[in-house]
Amino acid sequence: MDTEPPPAGDRLDAFVTALLSRCTLPPAGEAVVCAFSGGPDSAALVALAARAGCVVTAVHVDHGLRPDSAHDAELARRIADQLGVTFRCEQADVADGPNLEARARDARRLLLGDDALTGHTADDQAETTLLALLRGSGAAGLAGMQPDVRKPLLRLRRAETHRLCDLLELEVADDPTNDDPRFRRNRVRNELLPLTADIADRDVVPLIARAADLLRDDDGYLDDLAATLDPTDARQLAVAPLPLSRRALRRWLTNDGYPPDSAAIERVLAVARGDATGCEVGGGLTVRRSGQRLRLCSTPPTSG
Repeated sequence: MDTEPPPAGDRLDAFVTALLSRCTLPPAGEAVVCAFSGGPDSAALVALAARAGCVVTAVHVDHGLRPDSAHDAELARRIADQLGVTFRCEQADVADGPNLEARARDARRLLLGDDALTGHTADDQAETTLLALLRGSGAAGLAGMQPDVRKPLLRLRRAETHRLCDLLELEVADDPTNDDPRFRRNRVRNELLPLTADIADRDVVPLIARAADLLRDDDGYLDDLAATLDPTDARQLAVAPLPLSRRALRRWLTNDGYPPDSAAIERVLAVARGDATGCEVGGGLTVRRSGQRLRLCSTPPTSG
């Protein structure tokens, strides 16, 4: 005899329980700020944090980059009201132009604070790892984002956050910039990942995310070993095992959370060996050698 499907509320509760079992949210009762674009990932973050018993403030940052950005802010406000959480909208002054993604991210970080929770998923993790590979990053970059309370949805899939919003009957924002091929992440998401899935004949996101997890474990162990090196001691760098020398330099030269690329690290190692007296490492910085010591200084402006 056929059995009737469970009521919609029971299906929702079961789905939320399953999702929460894979989240790394703070404990119930803790006050949290959630970065809240109004899109499905951030809406799912707010919904799950509220269901987990956190005291949620959903903060929407309006960059003012699109004529209809005020519509997204109002939509985010309605979602927050529907989910029963506190809402706040902040205005960011970000002009269109070069490095737009990085500048918008920095503006959000400033307004949200370093401890804000974000709705990054396993799909975002795979994209981040592939972007790091395209930049020539080492294991630290390929390890992607660290799963912790600030990124509690990294074990969830984007399809799951969308489904949760559907079950909650949330009208979420659809940001057209997510399809803009100017931004490399969008091309990785919309072109590269589908192509690799077609070549592999399977969903590659779990594979890439798993590789990132393995690299993160190895990276942490090697970082502990590299921490014993003085990155300004040229002689020590020159004789230490190459993987540890590279790591010591990467830690020293990381600027505002962004490590130098592998080519810059190799140039600095050449300076440490005495093959050169100095080199540029990006970000307007130069490494120079004096005696057996390396020092970091500003790159002098070019004339002409």
